[in-house]
Amino acid sequence: MRETILLVGHGSRDEEGNEEVAEFASYWQSKHPERRVEVCWIEHAAVLPEEGLDRAAAGSDRVIVLPLILNAAGHVKMELPDYLLAARQRHPQVEFLLGRHLGVDERILKLVRMRLHSAMVALDMPDPKNTGIILLGRGSSDMTANGEVAKMARWVFETTRHDLVDYAFTGITYPRLESVVARQVAVGSMQIIVVPYYLFTGRLIRRILEQVARLKRQYPQIAFGMAGYLGINDRVVEVLESRLREVQEGSKSMMECDGCPHRTAAHDRQSDPSH
Repeated sequence: MRETILLVGHGSRDEEGNEEVAEFASYWQSKHPERRVEVCWIEHAAVLPEEGLDRAAAGSDRVIVLPLILNAAGHVKMELPDYLLAARQRHPQVEFLLGRHLGVDERILKLVRMRLHSAMVALDMPDPKNTGIILLGRGSSDMTANGEVAKMARWVFETTRHDLVDYAFTGITYPRLESVVARQVAVGSMQIIVVPYYLFTGRLIRRILEQVARLKRQYPQIAFGMAGYLGINDRVVEVLESRLREVQEGSKSMMECDGCPHRTAAHDRQSDPSH
């Protein structure tokens, strides 16, 4: 069977972020040169899902779509299944399967902790008991996606010696970074480390850097650190390999939202002006 893997990144208005997704795809494929790997982005990039699916379908019997995304919100739950439905109609001879997003995974937790440890080293390893941690996610109108950020923050708390681990979001929902910093300062944090819960760079990473610089001026008595985003790393590769095996072995042949009747009902509600 001729199989193609289509990696789908979120997409960034900052081309550097999109380039990192492409670099990750090349890095992953270098470990398995026998595989055919294509890449596209949901938005803000040259290759969007429709074109990506058509490219992957060319010369293939099966296309496995893997969201290279931490938390599944509307783009993954609503838009990707729609793109797959249309692709199945355009290419009836090709089987299209949608795998799960990366999600909350212990290997991702290890990577978050690696980034946190590096930030602690940069601050000369202060006492974790008075060093607050803020896991900073993208933010979504999807409660489950936001809940995954909160879950990862809890996992960080459970597996480190930090007494204060919070989460915040850069947009869409709350709490925001500034509010959580104010709370941590009020309860006595002497150092605060911001941990961007992002896979790749982009405009939002630069915005976070600017916010942290402003917070340093606002709270000169607090030592602020900023961890690196997750980036191209073998821990992410390991999770992606697991998502691929799930589809290939049929343990999860498609993401729950692909073919889900509740998605149709959600579309109907969105198009109903009374809602």
